[in-house]
Order: sequence, then C-alpha cells, then structure tokens
Amino acid sequence: MSLRPLNTQSELFSTAALTGQVFAPTDRYRLFAEKIYPLLVRTREEVAKTYCPDNGRPGIEPVWLLGTSLLQYLEGMPDRQAVEMLQYHVGWNLALNRTVGQEVFHPTVLVYFRKRLIEHELSAVVFAGILDGLVEAGLIERRCRQRLDSTQMMGLVARMSRLENVRETLRLALKEVQETATMFTVATWWTQVWDRYVGSKLDYRATAGQLAEKMGQAGIDGLQVMAWAKSLSDPTVVEGPQMKLLARVLEENFTWEENKTPLQREAQPAGAVHNPHDPDAQWAAKGQGKHKKEHVGYKVQVAETVVIQPLAPGEPTRSFLTGIVTQPAISSDDAGNRQMDMEQEKMGLDSREKYVDAAYVSAERLLEAQAQGKELIGPAKSGPVRDNRFSVDDFDVRVEERKAICPAGQVSTQCSRLEEAETGKVSYRFEWSTHCRSCPLKEQCVNPKQKHRSLVVSQNHTILQARRREQQTEEFQKKAKRRNAIEGTQSELVRAHGMRQARYRGLNKVQLQNYLIGAACNAKRWIKRIIWECQACQTSLPPAAMSG
Repeated sequence: MSLRPLNTQSELFSTAALTGQVFAPTDRYRLFAEKIYPLLVRTREEVAKTYCPDNGRPGIEPVWLLGTSLLQYLEGMPDRQAVEMLQYHVGWNLALNRTVGQEVFHPTVLVYFRKRLIEHELSAVVFAGILDGLVEAGLIERRCRQRLDSTQMMGLVARMSRLENVRETLRLALKEVQETATMFTVATWWTQVWDRYVGSKLDYRATAGQLAEKMGQAGIDGLQVMAWAKSLSDPTVVEGPQMKLLARVLEENFTWEENKTPLQREAQPAGAVHNPHDPDAQWAAKGQGKHKKEHVGYKVQVAETVVIQPLAPGEPTRSFLTGIVTQPAISSDDAGNRQMDMEQEKMGLDSREKYVDAAYVSAERLLEAQAQGKELIGPAKSGPVRDNRFSVDDFDVRVEERKAICPAGQVSTQCSRLEEAETGKVSYRFEWSTHCRSCPLKEQCVNPKQKHRSLVVSQNHTILQARRREQQTEEFQKKAKRRNAIEGTQSELVRAHGMRQARYRGLNKVQLQNYLIGAACNAKRWIKRIIWECQACQTSLPPAAMSG
C-alpha cells in the first residue's frame, strides 16, 4: 500500500471548524487534538516506512490508525466499537482532525495495522512519541527519579490440565499435517488417531485411572505421529509450526527410550507450554501460602517518575510512566530491570534514583548503580535463618580485610577463597575453629552436627551488608516509601485500561498492547493536568478579569 500526503490543516468541513464553539477549551477531546494528535503526526514519517511508497492501492492514513488505537485504550473499547465511535462520535473525529462524514475503515484493518507495527519493531512508537511530548512540555526530565515494580498479566487462554494440553497440541498438529502434507497416505493407525483427538473429546466423568491411561496413550500417539512425519520425503511437514510445538510439548511431558513406552514426567520444566494456542503464556506463582497467586500469562514491569514535592489539594498526579516492559511469566525482576534500562536508553531516558522492592536489589546491582553514579533505593533480602540460629546478618564481615567477627566478638581464624569452575563466581569462607568450644553463644550459633561455625559470603558482600544495616534506619525507610505509589499506578492500569488481561495471544502482541496502555495512561494524566491548571488559573483571577 502507498500513502497519500497528510494534510494537517483544518478544512472547511472539518469537525474542528464545524464544532468550534461546542467543545470547551478544557474538553478532553479538544485537548487530545491540541496536544496528542500533533505527536502522532510527528511519528508518521517513521510509520510510513512500513508502507510501499509507490505500489498498490492508497493505504489508510496511519495517524488515524494510531489515534484510534490510542483512543480505544483510553476508553476501553474493542476494535469494532472503536471504529463505530470514529464513525458516529464527534469527539473522536475532532481528536483526530477528521472531516464530517469522512469514510471509515473496516475493524480488521486495526488487526493488520498492529501486525505491521510488530513486524517492523514499532510497537513502542506511540508510547515513545508521547514521552517526547512530555519531555518538551517540562513534565518529565531525561534523567529523573523513578520507581519500578512488576505485576502479573493473564494470557488470553484457558487453564488446561497436562492431559488437555497434550491432546489439544496433538489435535492441532494432526489438522496441520492433513492440510500441508503433499504425500499423505491414509493408514489404519491414522484414522484411529484422528478419531481419538480430532473427532472426540475428553469425558469429564472419566476416572483418575482412565485419565492416566489416556495420558500414556497420548504420548505413544504423539511419538508415532512425529516418527511418521520424519519418514516423509517432504521436510516441510515436520517443520510446520504445530509439529514443532508437538515435539516441544512431548519433550516437556514425557521421557522415553527407543522401542519403549514413554513415561510421564513428574513435573513440567520451567517455561513449559500450558496451552498450545499461546505457547508464550507461561505458568508462574507469586507469594506464599494463602497469599500465593498462580497464573498462566506474562509479567509486566512498570516504571514511572517520582516527584518529591507534595501535591496541592485536588491536584492530579505529576508522575508519568517512563517505561513498560513485557516479559515471560517466569522471568526475574532483575532481568526486567535490565531490560527496562535498555528500553529507556533507546527512548533517551535514564534514572538517577530508582525506588524498588527487595526483588531488584542484589550486591551486583548495587555495585553497578554505584559505578554509574546512580542510586538503587530498596531493601536487600535478609540472610537465611536456620533453626533460629544467628544468620549472616549477625556477623560483621570484612571481605576486603579477609576477616569476620562473630556475635560473641571473636575474629575468624581462617579465610578461604572459593571460585566456581563453570561460572567463575568468587566467594569467601570464614571459620572459627577454636573459639566455638567454650563460647557461651554456641547453642545459638553452631549446629549440633558441626564442631564450629563457618560462614560463606560472596565477594561483594560488603555493599550488601551496608545496605542491610542502612535499611534499618528511619531515614532510609522514609525515603523508600516513595516506591509505594507504584502500586496505585498498577491498579489504575488494571482497572482503567485492562492491563490484567491480555487481549491478544503471543508475547509480541501483548507487548504492543501494554505500550498502548502506557501511552493511553500518560495521555490521560497529561490532559487531566492541563484541565486542572486551566481551572486553577480561572479561580485565581479576580471577577472583573474573568468577566472581561
């Protein structure tokens, strides 16, 4: 598709010209047209690269598609309803500088437009464009204070048992083989397998023994289908996406040897497929005990600016989102933090102070922040406590001096340097060989199975020990409270913009969804601030000035 030149000037029959007095200066659609729409126009040159410049029929204006995608996340609408709003809602037409009665597009155009953005790695184009506008407006600094936290996101799939997962994967693979195999031979076993997985479903009244038998049968049938596909002269059959997925699911659920019946694994490995309709959606759990939350889906890292000055009464937030990173559900927060830094670097942002929880704090990250002239503000996890005995936090460890002092005040008698051959990780082992014999604190310190106390710490334990002591101070605790507001931001993203539930399937599509959600949240906060500033300005004027 090729694009026509975009005319940014208001025409005689534009919505803005015909409804100029209808929308007040503080109307959100009018402010969207004044503040957000020009930023979308600015991204057009980049998005236009995804279109063919001189071939095919004229394409639909990408600025309208970007604006419609943003507005639908501002107001929580699916594709079809968003296009209807563009057709019948005057405010939407005003926001996107459209003329009255201008033809709209089919809702499926939005589907193909999102696909185009993903293929050309432009998922963040709207989010980055609005960030640039906020920087130019003085609402965000390029190097700013930030807070960061993660939340879970449910995938657009049903929870399946392992048996249902294997059977559904087999069904999809069989259907793919039937459609793609060029040298398809109908055999007796094929008819049986087809009827077993395509022509019938699991009986919910089946007993546990029957279900276990069906699981074993699914393993046998899956391996038979894979062996048959590999024996074909057509290599495209076994290389099909569903056949590859079947091979992966069989590997994650069974173990087998040649000419032997496959055996079911006791548990699936981390990152295993739990629903073949979205292999990227992974199982993860957060919390423990009654607070444990399990889900199949993704993890989302959210970062926003931190403003130190208190808000005036009724003033909307001055904080704006600076990054949204979508991860596989099993990914660590530390990996998410690193990915967030890389994403923000692409957008020209950086953090001089970052407020986080304990999942983001480690000795390595503290040293890295220190070397970069930044502050990573968050509590470090305490050392493990076993049988109510003294933990590493009760010792004064001085790695640089190669000595450690126990709670009884005794200096260690031996220090050994340990290095792992595979990773090169260095740690130090401290021992108290003679002092423990007559020590009055021996029962609180030494395990009965040991003769004396020993302690193993990493080579970067000094900075971790300093943070554990610092976090006990009132000053640090007061400072760390600035992180707490990120919980409210995550709640806003979930309740107002639907971030808890994925609309699409696949990590790349969900990543695009979250960028649009972040852009919508920033646009909404920006518009609210403008409205509040206008109202505050009007109330501060004397009556004569207001009437004039």
